[in-house]
Amino acid sequence: MPEKHLFEYAVLRVVPRVEREEFLNVGVILYCSSQGFLQARFEVPEDRLRAFAGDALNLPELTERLRSFERICKGRKEGGPIGLLPLASRFRWLTATRSTIVQTSPVHPGLCHDPADTLNRLYSQLVL
Repeated sequence: MPEKHLFEYAVLRVVPRVEREEFLNVGVILYCSSQGFLQARFEVPEDRLRAFAGDALNLPELTERLRSFERICKGRKEGGPIGLLPLASRFRWLTATRSTIVQTSPVHPGLCHDPADTLNRLYSQLVL
């Protein structure tokens, strides 16, 4: 039987008006230390976001903010100074509490056989 690995994940949320505390789930970020895995998966559902937030939401800017999560997960220079940190530090930085249009849920743990499959499953359950 394949070994199970501890993982942590958080949901990526769009919070158009922080003061209202309303959000729409748009992605998931998953970290598995034992597998050296850190990845974010997201989508920008334009029609749902416009219905939810109105026309004031800048979708290209939102998309760029979410892409920065991907770049930081991948590491290297493209992820900026945070992308050069160790994997665990990048995950902690990405999931830190913030008061911006893109926020993360609290971090949740679990056990998995394959972090990539688990990311896809969580994405389907929590975002789609």
